[in-house]
Amino acid sequence: MRPETTPRTRLGPVFWISVGVSALFVLWGVFGAENQMAVMSGALGWLTSRFGWVYLTVPVLLLGFLLFLALSRFGTIRLGADDDRPEFRTHSWIAMILGAVMGIGLISYGVAEPVSHFMAPPHQLAEPGSPEAAVVALQYSFYDWGLHAWAVFALFGLAFGYSTHRRGRRGLISAIFRPLLGRRADGPLGTAIDVFTVFATLFGTTTSLGLGALQIDNGLARLLGTPSGVTTQVVIIVVTTLLFTASAVSGVHRGIRYLSEGNMVLAGLLFAFVLLAGSTAFLVNVFFESVGRYLNDFLTMSLRGAAFGDLAWMQSWTYFMMAWWISWGAFVGVFLARISRGRTIRQFVGVVIGAPSAAFFAWFTVFGGSAIETDLYRGGGVAEATAADINNAFFALLQEFPLPAATSAAVVLLAALFFITGADANTYVLGMLTSEGSQRPRTPVLLLWGGMTGAVAVILLLSGGLQALQQTVIVSSAPFVLVIGGLVLAFWKDLKADPAMAAPARRPTSAVPEPAVAAGGTRGGGDPR
Repeated sequence: MRPETTPRTRLGPVFWISVGVSALFVLWGVFGAENQMAVMSGALGWLTSRFGWVYLTVPVLLLGFLLFLALSRFGTIRLGADDDRPEFRTHSWIAMILGAVMGIGLISYGVAEPVSHFMAPPHQLAEPGSPEAAVVALQYSFYDWGLHAWAVFALFGLAFGYSTHRRGRRGLISAIFRPLLGRRADGPLGTAIDVFTVFATLFGTTTSLGLGALQIDNGLARLLGTPSGVTTQVVIIVVTTLLFTASAVSGVHRGIRYLSEGNMVLAGLLFAFVLLAGSTAFLVNVFFESVGRYLNDFLTMSLRGAAFGDLAWMQSWTYFMMAWWISWGAFVGVFLARISRGRTIRQFVGVVIGAPSAAFFAWFTVFGGSAIETDLYRGGGVAEATAADINNAFFALLQEFPLPAATSAAVVLLAALFFITGADANTYVLGMLTSEGSQRPRTPVLLLWGGMTGAVAVILLLSGGLQALQQTVIVSSAPFVLVIGGLVLAFWKDLKADPAMAAPARRPTSAVPEPAVAAGGTRGGGDPR
């Protein structure tokens, strides 16, 4: 590995503006919680009633753009020099993608979403609690957690990886815009782009932390009889904030990598247990039927909005999920780019979109499908428990299987590990984005963003729990949609100017950096911390 030779940079306006406004949001939540939630609720209603369609169309358009790149001659371009090769083995690469990016969702929604859709089918497409509703429930779970989400992540990962590894630019989202904005990308307009990126990242990850705290709280109450409620959830956030901040300081190769691989092992064992101990034949059959329905109805499902009175449902599910992925786009993209140096565009798109989607389809089928089968054919009560409290879902399912105490303990541990790895990666990315793109953020900066992330999660839980988390992520992601549109144009302009495309007969033998690399950039491939 080549060590980073670029010196650490000063803290610029992105840091001070981001920290200042984030601190004001925390103070607003402390001294005016009711007003904060009222404003967020009003903004949510206005945005989703008028612009909800944007959250539906953006992921579909990005998916089409990425598939075009992968299947065209652009697919051979590497994220780095032509002689660069991947830094991580494929299994470690995929484990980090899954564990450090979307892991907590496996626990929070792996049972809760399919069961919720089973009892209240989306858009009234089936009779509640029927076999048809079971297929629709999994189909829409696949929609929320599959190709659409990973298309957003892959777009940011590709653009960022190309900009930093191949063009040698600073590790900032604004740097990607240089082909479109020129020198203005380094001025106030670029600063605004980076600040929007920080806010979207902060609130997107805060939502995950809040969901993780709710899951761990519920599991501990069941296992140990601890008092469940906001106080316990705050304690959980404080403790895990200390843990993930310490992990972030330790580096990608030690902290995130080993925790991610450990997550995958534990998740794999739990997956195999439920698959083999449950109705395996039913799960296999409903998997293929649901995937078939998902593919057959892909465009209709992807573009079905709230024209006929489904606004409340869309706000709770589809709009929330798509906004969550948009808000996570930069964070996940930066992390994907960091671990994907040396991959070709074709490899990146194929694995980043395909492998996690397949893994999530299988997970939702085994756990959500088992819950549905239990209620549909064996008189189980998973749906009833989920309706009472969505955080009951996973644990209510495990009560229907052997060794419920052991498996529930494994879920609590898994939720905690996913919680830590996701927040760990988030802390590093926030530190990088607010340190002029330096791939070695200072330890005090990492500590500050770890603490800020935990503080915002606490404020939102105290203000309104799950509803507050959902409202904030939708509202905070709205300005970021404009950033995505500009990013696509800038990235496309970059690719068309790549020497490998301009002169295909003369393939370059090295990366194609711009004339001067701004402070904070790097062309090295070593541990960023």
